[in-house]
Amino acid sequence: MSIFEVISLNKRFGGLWALRDVSFQTAKGEILGIIGPNGAGKTTLFNLITGFIPSTSGQVLYKGTNIVGKRPDEISTLGITRTFQITQPFMDLNVIDNVMIGAFLRTNSTFQAGTRAEQFIEAVGLSQKKKVRAKYLNIIERKRLEIAKAISTEPQILLLDEVMAGLRPHEIQEAIDLIMKLRNQGITFLVIEHVMKAIMSISDRILVLHHGEVISIGTVEEVTHNPQVISAYLGEDKYLA
Repeated sequence: MSIFEVISLNKRFGGLWALRDVSFQTAKGEILGIIGPNGAGKTTLFNLITGFIPSTSGQVLYKGTNIVGKRPDEISTLGITRTFQITQPFMDLNVIDNVMIGAFLRTNSTFQAGTRAEQFIEAVGLSQKKKVRAKYLNIIERKRLEIAKAISTEPQILLLDEVMAGLRPHEIQEAIDLIMKLRNQGITFLVIEHVMKAIMSISDRILVLHHGEVISIGTVEEVTHNPQVISAYLGEDKYLA
């Protein structure tokens, strides 16, 4: 049964269509990978879903309710949270304070927010850095913090925007393990990623965007053997690289 559905979503910037007639749905606990060339509209899609920019037309249904027009904080409160391709921590706050801010979405208790923040920090492997200010973290640690901030809001749907970019192989595997662990707890994922081995290994289905339009959606097998996808993005063996 679908928990989340996008129906004929469109976004136009002046005369440019950034997204055109995008439709898909996801089931609870599913991981939907989203791939496509740079400029295909992937991050724009996330911005529309989470209310950071308004859509031109279309619907975004969460548990049957259209959330188009709601503010980002309202959407997060409902249970949909995202990370950002460029990490956005509160630089002068330490790690645990960054994560506590998200935890306060679900509790007014400082003690409970702190306790939950500790759990989320441990889940992403930052326990040793919890008292370090975000501005002193390296890029890998900031990516982990970005995930911890997102999951601290206890989302039902988590949108990840290139959280594996720039990671070393063992760090990519750690990210994959974390995503699978969270999925097993019932979280539904929409994942934008250019690391093909990673996205192909974790996704139940893949959605391919090209010039703002969906050119394919299906299983990994179906998508990677689709001639249009191969021509537009993958190449003959790019997804194996």
